[in-house]
Amino acid sequence: MRSLRLPRSPKVLAGFIILSIFLVLTVIGPWIAPYDPNDSTFIPNLTPSWQHLLGTTALGQDVLSQLLVGCRVTMVVSFIAGFAATVLSIVIGLSAGYIGGRTDEGLSLMSNVFLAIPGLPLLIVINSYLPEGQQANPLVVGLVIALTGWAWGARVLRAQTMSLRDRDFVEAARIIGESRWRIMLGEIGPNLLPIIAASFLFTILYSVGVYTTLAFLGLTDVSTWNWGTMMYWAQSNNAALANEWWWLAPPGIAIALVGTSLALINFGIDEFINPRLRAAGLTARQRRRVGLAKRPRLGFTPVNQSATAGKKDHS
Repeated sequence: MRSLRLPRSPKVLAGFIILSIFLVLTVIGPWIAPYDPNDSTFIPNLTPSWQHLLGTTALGQDVLSQLLVGCRVTMVVSFIAGFAATVLSIVIGLSAGYIGGRTDEGLSLMSNVFLAIPGLPLLIVINSYLPEGQQANPLVVGLVIALTGWAWGARVLRAQTMSLRDRDFVEAARIIGESRWRIMLGEIGPNLLPIIAASFLFTILYSVGVYTTLAFLGLTDVSTWNWGTMMYWAQSNNAALANEWWWLAPPGIAIALVGTSLALINFGIDEFINPRLRAAGLTARQRRRVGLAKRPRLGFTPVNQSATAGKKDHS
């Protein structure tokens, strides 16, 4: 029997393919844009055609060019926010779960406060106090979004760290004199990689939604093209009422596709770390080949069944 690996799940492959397309567009999008997204010399409200594949706006701007240019800013801000929030989650979650005591109480209190405060209103307040010109800086905006997106991941990592800190391999590391940070990052950390990866993916998804929401509400620099800015200008010019779907739909579809790709990859991570879900990544033909039922019975672990089938084949 072949080993069940993460990339073999059709859902994960589809998620990786979709996400890879957007990552490529993040790099080359502004270069392959057919026109300047600010060029308003075209005929307004053109429906999609060979000259303008996604039509033009009410201001005579090419929608496809705005979509491609906006992809870079949207994805860069989201990945910066996802990475920064994940780092905060790891540091705070591992520290609280492993050290315990007053450190745990203080960090847990801070996490609970950020979980209780509504994220979007807090972001609006913080964003309004940014210096002029910094609202268009992807690094600054990403770090601001990260401030409201780390608490959930930190709570999950804290709980998992508390379940691992008294294991034998951690006690052995303490006995031989390993430092506290060495134990947290070298012994406990690797056992939390699937959870960290899932937290990273959903933090990126959260960041995409938050950033486009802020832009849609006009709370960021509306002269910087991103998918939320496109929807802001479409809404401001009543694109929905005028039935100009080619202006409003592309950024919304792009956001939905990015979210779908991240969710599909996360499903694969769940299958990888949960033995009861590992067979879910196989096709019907692959399940028959390794001796698994088409639909495993409740209470039975597919991995154990497949292992039994493999032993029979060798015998």
